Amino acid sequence: MSQPKARPLKIDFRPIILAGGSGTRFWPRSRKARAKQVLALDGERTMIQRTVDRLNSLARAEDCWVITNTLLSDTICGQLDAVPEDHVVCEPAARNTAPAAGLAAFLIERSSPDAVLGIFPADHVIANESAFLAVIQRAIELAAAGENMVVLGIKPTRAETGYGYIETGEVFADDVLRVRRFTEKPNRERAEEFVTAGNYHWNSGIFVWSARTLANAVREHLPEMAPLLEKIAAAYGTPDFDRVFREIYPKCENISVDYAILEPRSAKGESRSHLYCLPADFSWNDLGSWAALYEHQLEQNLNTDAHANVVETADSVAIDARGNYVYSPKKFVALVGVRDLVVVETDDALLITTREHSQDVGKVVKELVARGRNDLI
Repeated sequence: MSQPKARPLKIDFRPIILAGGSGTRFWPRSRKARAKQVLALDGERTMIQRTVDRLNSLARAEDCWVITNTLLSDTICGQLDAVPEDHVVCEPAARNTAPAAGLAAFLIERSSPDAVLGIFPADHVIANESAFLAVIQRAIELAAAGENMVVLGIKPTRAETGYGYIETGEVFADDVLRVRRFTEKPNRERAEEFVTAGNYHWNSGIFVWSARTLANAVREHLPEMAPLLEKIAAAYGTPDFDRVFREIYPKCENISVDYAILEPRSAKGESRSHLYCLPADFSWNDLGSWAALYEHQLEQNLNTDAHANVVETADSVAIDARGNYVYSPKKFVALVGVRDLVVVETDDALLITTREHSQDVGKVVKELVARGRNDLI
């Protein structure tokens, strides 16, 4: 295959921020109307503000779109006052990333089919933002050069079972690898094999492609969903949009981009799929749990002490304590003889778990739902 064409003098780039998640694994700080993407977990700016901030050299705020839900939309509009309110689209039902990203593609394809869309989860933290921007710029150029689908791959540092993996194949260009296949959240044994193999990357969940390319991929791989999204897009900007959106969108399949589009596309073979991986040379964390936040803050030396405790409190003392994460901003906290705990206090709830079990915090929310404790969710 020939090398990508030289990029145009100006590429129309539209960031699509996916911010519809409920963030249950960050309970009790996150709630339905205060999910982690609108919280400031590692600084003064919220997760979604930082997501938009780091892209402002590549796209104007008015060119950004946000896919979220009605519980979060007012907060998001307040936090992103430069993003037009009609670009904050509220899903009437949660339907995962394929319908959300697909809807953005159909909305933008109607007027700007060649626009390049970057799909960005709202809850990532990125260090070395200059390296991040360089990779995104390269991805934009590649996506604008044809029917190319670009995914950012993160070099794995451990056998993580909570991430999807990208198996890469031949080198396409100096900094671009072909994609062989995607594997979602392997077990420990397979994850260790992937890390040892050396040609696997974590799937960052950041994708870049043109509006036309993504819309056509939905038409090909999700033939029942495509006409639904096209009807919704056709109603956008009319008095009927809210009704059409509310009636049709819940009929879309609840499925991720990875399962719906990337996996079947990779099955065409690496020479025919137009799937490419850009290895990302920057620190990345998707903050999927309290343990992930602990690791991020420890790496960035935020609120840490000499014994690997991360403590966000009014004041604290640690005696023979190591590897703990504590959030209790209004109180003095004493840690004595404890290891690897996660303690999170809010005005109405207290979470005590271990870093090892922090991925299970979402089960607490399910139990609260079962008990009818809507005041705590």
